[in-house]
Amino acid sequence: MPYAVSAPRLRFPHPLILLVLCVLVAAALTWLLPAGEYERREDAAAGREVVVAGTYHSVPPSPVGLFGALVAIPKGMTDAASVIFYVFLVGGAFAVVERTGALAQLVNWLAQRLAGRGLWVVPIVGFAFAWGGILIQMQEELIAFVPVLLLLTRRLGFNPLTAVATSLGAAAVGASFSPINPFQVGIAQKVAGLELLSGWQFRSMFLAVAWLLWIGATMRFAQRSRVAPESAVSAEGAAAAGWRQTVILAIVLVAFAVFVFGVTKYGWDFEQLAAVFFVMGVAAGLVGRLGPGGTAEGYVEGFRSMAFAALLIGFARGIYVVLDQGHVVDTIVHGLFTPIAALPVTLSALGMLAVHALVHLPVPSTSGQAVLTMPLLVPLSDLIGLSRQVTVLSYQYGAGLCELVTPTNGALMAMLAASGVRYEEWLRFVIPTLAALVVLAAVAIGVAVATGVQ
Repeated sequence: MPYAVSAPRLRFPHPLILLVLCVLVAAALTWLLPAGEYERREDAAAGREVVVAGTYHSVPPSPVGLFGALVAIPKGMTDAASVIFYVFLVGGAFAVVERTGALAQLVNWLAQRLAGRGLWVVPIVGFAFAWGGILIQMQEELIAFVPVLLLLTRRLGFNPLTAVATSLGAAAVGASFSPINPFQVGIAQKVAGLELLSGWQFRSMFLAVAWLLWIGATMRFAQRSRVAPESAVSAEGAAAAGWRQTVILAIVLVAFAVFVFGVTKYGWDFEQLAAVFFVMGVAAGLVGRLGPGGTAEGYVEGFRSMAFAALLIGFARGIYVVLDQGHVVDTIVHGLFTPIAALPVTLSALGMLAVHALVHLPVPSTSGQAVLTMPLLVPLSDLIGLSRQVTVLSYQYGAGLCELVTPTNGALMAMLAASGVRYEEWLRFVIPTLAALVVLAAVAIGVAVATGVQ
């Protein structure tokens, strides 16, 4: 259904073209920047390799040519294979569930409960997904929710951008300000030699404000862009509703419970999660009387619908592959952080915030950025008298908030593609609120420096 939007003032190229251009820019940087590396060592506390401060040195240049840049795209797909196949299997599983009529039944039930107050779906759904970000930094995992979110928002008269904002957006804000996110603040605190969960009261206070800012902006956008809701139940959905669909929804709920338990208890990665959703789809197809053939056709339909979103993740990963092959990632980090040492303490902390946002463009993994930058910044913080906790805050806010806009974030680009939202539409929505969140982060860092948060 069409929805009202202002005439675009800026139009980005197709996402694939945009990411290929980013790959080519990365290749150009390998010719322009000197190659260099830090030495690395295994860190038992962090459970991974970290850089050794003060060991940056030049290495023989290895610029990436045009053909090498193009080869980096399939290499990026190989690197991101577990995520890509997770997206395919999630898309297939939910296509099967949708064929059974179970999603239509769920959406109809929710729409009836929210009739007349559909705007409340934004804080309710946004609260749930914010906790996904706070607890386990959900991103690629959110693609599993796209079908039901799009169905629900259409039924309530909201456009697909509202669905992305209440899911991925709320999760990214939750992760950025989280006191317990193990893949961001947890790793950073381990590398910095801080107690896990230290400073949680301070983080929680600013987390609440950040969430209110985001949800308020999303509700305002949803209200202004809302159109007449779609008519109630489709004939097919009404006919399909019954006990089988209720059982299928229970299977979906159990799958998500297993999903959360596996991640939090056993540290499952995308391979295990993909297997959970594959089983969920097969079980839903059999209970829904689609039969083996109908279930297989549902999977094929889902694979087809998710192909573009999945491939965008591999294209985005190719950017990092090029920079890593050219040995300029460490050069970028070294060049950006070195000038901060000469600044006053508060300005140094704010400078770290800004530089972390810049570093996150070539290093799209928040955990990877933590083990790359924290060993360099902790000695610097000790030298200039800056609390290590504030150093972690600067990393957390800078890298986390950047997730909302950077095209190198494959999860963001995939989510937008799966939802049918153009990148420039998303930027027009997100930039004003992101600016407010950056100001909030700067205030938090200033207060932390002034009060001596440890």
